[in-house]
Amino acid sequence: MPAGLRNRFAATRDANYRPPTVSSGNPFSAGLRAARANLIPGLVIQVLMVLLVLAYYCFPPARSWFQTLSAAKAQWGYAFSFTSAVIAGAVLPVLLTILVVQRGRVTRADLAGLLFLCIFWGLDGVIIDGFYRLQAVIFGAHADFSTVSRKVLVDQFIYNPLFAAPYTIACFEFKNQDFRLRRMAHVFTGKFYRTQVIPALCATWAVWIPVTSAIYALPSLLQIPLFALALSFWALLITYITSRPQAPEPLRASLRQVVPD
Repeated sequence: MPAGLRNRFAATRDANYRPPTVSSGNPFSAGLRAARANLIPGLVIQVLMVLLVLAYYCFPPARSWFQTLSAAKAQWGYAFSFTSAVIAGAVLPVLLTILVVQRGRVTRADLAGLLFLCIFWGLDGVIIDGFYRLQAVIFGAHADFSTVSRKVLVDQFIYNPLFAAPYTIACFEFKNQDFRLRRMAHVFTGKFYRTQVIPALCATWAVWIPVTSAIYALPSLLQIPLFALALSFWALLITYITSRPQAPEPLRASLRQVVPD
């Protein structure tokens, strides 16, 4: 398409654009429905995380594997966080989608989606690493009940509602709006937070409060590796579940609220 026609077409699209409609129902009811739909996959992730923590403290043969992860995190720092989050949140789920759902067929949309996910999850991994380090400075690096509890409370009920959840949903909404800033005004409203962020928070809490408890129960150098493992398990699980033809749409929608596609 010639540049002039392309620009004119884009202007027409923007002129005709209307913000997406959002539900005006009870956001906590929507969040509760999402939490119920997430029950089984959430329990799977939680059990896996608890088993990993138990393996670290109670199964000496596993220590060498954990020590390898700790050494890699100590050596590479934020680069480890960026790379591990990209692999867990972007590369593995996209590969699963291509191999299982699309039967090996790669489309331009897959490559564009992969690029977005790599940037988003890579930056998110660095942000989370910085947040974990800040928590260690404020509360200490111990794994006792009091320290872990305070970190989980700050993580889930301050950091998540004020930054992580709205930031994540806004990023994916930006992608859904073809990366056009002029279409993002509705994101910065109380209605959007009430109808989109609050349900996502409720669904997130049901899954990730136990998971973050497991993460903070490990030494600092193992927290990002365990986060990456949890993210990879979760992303692969929801990719598999939502790709099945028999998966009901309410389940698909509720799972996307926790980790948007």
